[in-house]
Amino acid sequence: MVRAVRDSVGEDVVLMSDYNQSLSVAEASRRAAALDEEGLYWIEEPTRADDYSGHAQIRRDTKTPVQIGENWWGPHDAAKSIEAGASDYVMPDAMKVGGVTGWLRTAALAEAEGIPLSSHLFPEISAHLLAVSPTRHWLEYVDWAAPILKTQPEIEDGCASAPDALGIGISWDEGAVQRYSVGEP
Repeated sequence: MVRAVRDSVGEDVVLMSDYNQSLSVAEASRRAAALDEEGLYWIEEPTRADDYSGHAQIRRDTKTPVQIGENWWGPHDAAKSIEAGASDYVMPDAMKVGGVTGWLRTAALAEAEGIPLSSHLFPEISAHLLAVSPTRHWLEYVDWAAPILKTQPEIEDGCASAPDALGIGISWDEGAVQRYSVGEP
Protein backbone atom coordinates (compact mmCIF):
# COMPACT_ATOMS: atom_id res chain seq x y z
CA MET A 1 0.00 0.00 0.00
CA VAL A 2 2.79 2.44 0.90
CA ARG A 3 4.51 1.74 -2.42
CA ALA A 4 1.25 2.30 -4.33
CA VAL A 5 0.71 5.64 -2.60
CA ARG A 6 4.35 6.62 -3.19
CA ASP A 7 4.04 5.74 -6.89
CA SER A 8 0.88 7.84 -7.08
CA VAL A 9 2.12 10.98 -5.29
CA GLY A 10 5.81 10.95 -6.21
CA GLU A 11 9.00 11.33 -4.22
CA ASP A 12 8.44 14.96 -3.17
CA VAL A 13 5.49 14.17 -0.89
CA VAL A 14 6.13 13.20 2.74
CA LEU A 15 4.29 10.03 3.76
CA MET A 16 3.30 9.16 7.31
CA SER A 17 1.27 6.25 8.61
CA ASP A 18 -1.22 6.42 11.49
CA TYR A 19 -2.22 3.11 13.05
CA ASN A 20 -4.53 4.90 15.49
CA GLN A 21 -3.72 2.58 18.42
CA SER A 22 -4.85 -0.52 16.53
CA LEU A 23 -1.91 -2.90 16.98
CA SER A 24 -0.33 -4.94 19.72
CA VAL A 25 3.29 -4.09 20.49
CA ALA A 26 4.48 -7.28 18.77
CA GLU A 27 2.39 -6.65 15.64
CA ALA A 28 3.41 -2.99 15.52
CA SER A 29 7.09 -3.95 15.76
CA ARG A 30 6.67 -6.52 12.98
CA ARG A 31 4.88 -4.07 10.68
CA ALA A 32 7.25 -1.22 11.45
CA ALA A 33 10.23 -3.41 10.60
CA ALA A 34 8.57 -4.42 7.32
CA LEU A 35 8.09 -0.73 6.49
CA ASP A 36 11.60 0.38 7.42
CA GLU A 37 12.79 0.69 3.83
CA GLU A 38 9.65 2.42 2.54
CA GLY A 39 10.71 5.94 3.53
CA LEU A 40 7.86 6.79 5.90
CA TYR A 41 8.50 9.97 7.83
CA TRP A 42 6.86 8.48 10.94
CA ILE A 43 4.55 5.80 12.22
CA GLU A 44 1.90 7.34 14.44
CA GLU A 45 0.34 5.75 17.51
CA PRO A 46 0.90 2.14 16.51
CA THR A 47 -0.29 0.77 19.85
CA ARG A 48 -2.41 1.88 22.80
CA ALA A 49 -1.81 5.59 23.43
CA ASP A 50 -0.98 5.14 27.11
CA ASP A 51 1.44 2.24 26.56
CA TYR A 52 4.62 4.28 26.77
CA SER A 53 6.91 1.30 27.37
CA GLY A 54 5.28 -0.47 24.42
CA HIS A 55 5.91 2.51 22.16
CA ALA A 56 9.51 2.64 23.41
CA GLN A 57 9.90 -1.04 22.45
CA ILE A 58 8.46 -0.39 18.98
CA ARG A 59 10.82 2.54 18.64
CA ARG A 60 13.80 0.31 19.51
CA ASP A 61 12.64 -2.32 17.00
CA THR A 62 12.39 -0.01 13.98
CA LYS A 63 14.38 2.58 12.05
CA THR A 64 11.20 4.48 11.17
CA PRO A 65 10.49 7.23 13.72
CA VAL A 66 7.49 6.91 16.04
CA GLN A 67 5.06 9.77 16.73
CA ILE A 68 2.61 9.88 19.66
CA GLY A 69 0.92 12.48 21.85
CA GLU A 70 -2.50 13.31 20.45
CA ASN A 71 -4.10 11.37 23.29
CA TRP A 72 -2.11 12.84 26.16
CA TRP A 73 -4.46 14.20 28.80
CA GLY A 74 -2.21 16.91 30.16
CA PRO A 75 1.51 17.57 30.49
CA HIS A 76 1.86 14.77 33.05
CA ASP A 77 1.13 12.23 30.28
CA ALA A 78 3.70 13.98 28.08
CA ALA A 79 6.26 13.76 30.87
CA LYS A 80 5.65 10.02 31.39
CA SER A 81 5.90 9.39 27.64
CA ILE A 82 9.07 11.41 27.19
CA GLU A 83 10.67 9.79 30.25
CA ALA A 84 9.92 6.35 28.78
CA GLY A 85 11.47 7.29 25.43
CA ALA A 86 8.19 6.41 23.76
CA SER A 87 8.61 8.45 20.59
CA ASP A 88 10.90 10.38 18.29
CA TYR A 89 8.31 13.12 17.78
CA VAL A 90 5.46 14.43 19.93
CA MET A 91 2.04 15.67 18.84
CA PRO A 92 -0.10 17.20 21.59
CA ASP A 93 -3.74 18.04 21.02
CA ALA A 94 -4.54 21.56 22.28
CA MET A 95 -7.88 20.49 23.70
CA LYS A 96 -6.68 17.34 25.47
CA VAL A 97 -3.31 18.58 26.72
CA GLY A 98 -4.86 21.42 28.71
CA GLY A 99 -5.25 24.40 26.37
CA VAL A 100 -2.58 27.07 26.13
CA THR A 101 -1.08 26.39 29.57
CA GLY A 102 -0.91 22.62 29.05
CA TRP A 103 0.54 23.14 25.58
CA LEU A 104 3.27 25.48 26.84
CA ARG A 105 4.21 23.05 29.61
CA THR A 106 4.33 20.19 27.10
CA ALA A 107 6.37 22.28 24.65
CA ALA A 108 8.87 22.98 27.46
CA LEU A 109 9.19 19.24 28.14
CA ALA A 110 9.79 18.57 24.43
CA GLU A 111 12.32 21.41 24.24
CA ALA A 112 14.25 20.09 27.25
CA GLU A 113 14.73 16.77 25.44
CA GLY A 114 15.16 18.26 21.96
CA ILE A 115 12.09 16.46 20.63
CA PRO A 116 10.31 17.96 17.61
CA LEU A 117 6.71 18.92 18.47
CA SER A 118 3.82 18.84 16.00
CA SER A 119 0.14 19.63 16.48
CA HIS A 120 -2.97 17.50 16.42
CA LEU A 121 -5.96 19.16 14.73
CA PHE A 122 -7.32 22.64 15.51
CA PRO A 123 -5.02 24.47 13.03
CA GLU A 124 -6.69 27.80 13.85
CA ILE A 125 -5.29 27.55 17.39
CA SER A 126 -2.35 25.22 16.79
CA ALA A 127 -0.65 27.68 14.40
CA HIS A 128 -0.37 30.12 17.32
CA LEU A 129 0.83 27.45 19.72
CA LEU A 130 3.45 26.13 17.33
CA ALA A 131 4.69 29.67 16.70
CA VAL A 132 5.82 29.85 20.35
CA SER A 133 7.06 26.25 20.58
CA PRO A 134 10.87 26.06 20.35
CA THR A 135 10.93 22.60 18.72
CA ARG A 136 7.92 23.21 16.42
CA HIS A 137 7.68 20.74 13.61
CA TRP A 138 4.47 19.93 11.68
CA LEU A 139 1.04 21.59 11.78
CA GLU A 140 -1.68 19.02 11.21
CA TYR A 141 -4.07 20.88 8.93
CA VAL A 142 -7.65 19.69 8.75
CA ASP A 143 -10.13 22.44 7.90
CA TRP A 144 -13.19 21.03 9.65
CA ALA A 145 -14.12 24.43 11.11
CA ALA A 146 -14.01 26.15 7.69
CA PRO A 147 -17.80 26.16 7.18
CA ILE A 148 -18.33 28.32 10.29
CA LEU A 149 -15.33 30.66 10.09
CA LYS A 150 -15.20 34.04 8.36
CA THR A 151 -11.54 33.53 7.46
CA GLN A 152 -9.25 30.53 7.21
CA PRO A 153 -5.66 30.24 8.41
CA GLU A 154 -3.31 31.52 5.72
CA ILE A 155 -1.24 28.81 4.07
CA GLU A 156 1.63 29.89 1.83
CA ASP A 157 4.20 27.51 0.34
CA GLY A 158 2.92 24.80 2.68
CA CYS A 159 3.39 26.91 5.80
CA ALA A 160 0.68 28.36 8.04
CA SER A 161 0.96 31.71 9.73
CA ALA A 162 -0.86 32.79 12.86
CA PRO A 163 -3.24 35.66 12.14
CA ASP A 164 -2.36 39.14 13.35
CA ALA A 165 -5.54 39.56 15.41
CA LEU A 166 -6.62 39.64 19.02
CA GLY A 167 -6.71 36.38 20.93
CA ILE A 168 -6.48 33.41 18.63
CA GLY A 169 -7.82 35.43 15.71
CA ILE A 170 -10.93 33.38 15.01
CA SER A 171 -13.87 35.23 13.49
CA TRP A 172 -17.05 33.17 13.50
CA ASP A 173 -19.52 33.33 10.63
CA GLU A 174 -22.57 33.79 12.86
CA GLY A 175 -25.00 32.96 10.03
CA ALA A 176 -23.23 29.67 9.35
CA VAL A 177 -23.11 28.86 13.05
CA GLN A 178 -26.89 29.35 13.19
CA ARG A 179 -27.43 27.20 10.08
CA TYR A 180 -25.43 24.33 11.54
CA SER A 181 -26.82 24.65 15.08
CA VAL A 182 -28.87 21.78 16.45
CA GLY A 183 -31.61 22.46 18.97
CA GLU A 184 -32.90 25.72 20.31
CA PRO A 185 -30.70 28.84 20.22
